[in-house]
Amino acid sequence: MLEGILRESIDKKALKSLRRDGYLIANIYAKGFNNIHAAFKENEFIKEVRKKENLIFPVKVNGEVYNVIIQEYQRDPVANKILHVDLRVAVSGVVAKYFVPVTVSGIAKGIKDKGVLVQSKRRLVVKCAPEFLPNSFVLDVSNLEVGQTLLVRDIKLPDNVQIVDAHRVAVVGVVKAK
Repeated sequence: MLEGILRESIDKKALKSLRRDGYLIANIYAKGFNNIHAAFKENEFIKEVRKKENLIFPVKVNGEVYNVIIQEYQRDPVANKILHVDLRVAVSGVVAKYFVPVTVSGIAKGIKDKGVLVQSKRRLVVKCAPEFLPNSFVLDVSNLEVGQTLLVRDIKLPDNVQIVDAHRVAVVGVVKAK
């Protein structure tokens, strides 16, 4: 389990000191929940995120265990290091919006006909309780020809899960190469 420390101060000097010591700055929050300003060892956080099997994973801060999901993160564009991460507490039974990754499987038929596979949505916003949260949406593109797309409405959804994006939004498609 990933363990973090509670940040006493949130001023700029304290942030720089923590980052210099190898910590990743994090905010843990949820609706009706007091925000927690935390910090995690950067390498441990990255290892934990890579090996996790579900979108929701446990973290321990100040002796308390929270089931969280990564809501957003910020990177340094030059050094390509993660600077800050927002973790949302997945409160059981409470419906909230979450980002679910979209993965593509198969090789589209249109690629053999000089087409290019374009994935316009990497993550989709869903509205559900954390118990019903899917880990990812896997889209099979093996039947796509040049000019065909898979839209949000083509995705098979589990019960109690609703996609917030419009049904006409393209997720992945094959376009003609120029």
